[in-house]
Amino acid sequence: MTDLGFALFDTPIGTCGLTWNATGIVGLQLPERTPEATRSRALRRWPGNREIAPPPHIQNAIDRVLKLLDDGKTDLTDIPLDLSAAPEFNRKVYEVARAIPPGQTMTYGEIAKRIGAQPQEARDVGAALGKNPVAIIVPCHRVLAANGKMGGFSATGGVDTKRRILEIEGASAIGAGPLFAGLR
Repeated sequence: MTDLGFALFDTPIGTCGLTWNATGIVGLQLPERTPEATRSRALRRWPGNREIAPPPHIQNAIDRVLKLLDDGKTDLTDIPLDLSAAPEFNRKVYEVARAIPPGQTMTYGEIAKRIGAQPQEARDVGAALGKNPVAIIVPCHRVLAANGKMGGFSATGGVDTKRRILEIEGASAIGAGPLFAGLR
C-alpha cells in the first residue's frame, strides 16, 4: 500500500484515526489512551501513512462515523473500503458483519453459517473480527457470542468500549442475560 493518508478525529468514545488510499478506507484505529497513542498505533498498523487534511470524500466518511456515534442509526455500508490486504475468509466475514444494521446484533456462529462455514468455525469468525482493520465501519461490535455475551473486543477499553457503542446504537440483548448488565 502506498500513498496512504491519515487523520485523527475526536469522537464520543475517544480520538480515532482513519487511514485511506485512492481506493478507499484501509483502516480505522479505535481510540487508545491518548491521541498520541492512537496516532502511534495507526502508524505501526499502516506504515507509510502520512497525516494530512482529509479530502472531502474522506471527511464525509469521518462525519458519518461521528453521526453514527451520535445518533446510533447512521448507515455506513456505502463508505468505500479497501480490504484487499485481508485474507479472503476475513473479507467474507467483514461483508456479513458490515450488513448488520445499527441497533441489531448477530452471533459469531450466525456469521459462520452465512459464509458457508461449519459451526465450529465460529472461532475463526471471531479471530477474523479481531483483525478487523476498519472497526465501526465494519461493525464487529455488533457481533456477540452465542449466549448473548459480549465476547472479545480488541480496542482500548475492550468490552466496555463495545458495550458503549452498542448502547449508543440502542441494541437490545439477544440470548440469555441483559446486554448492558454491569454498566456504570
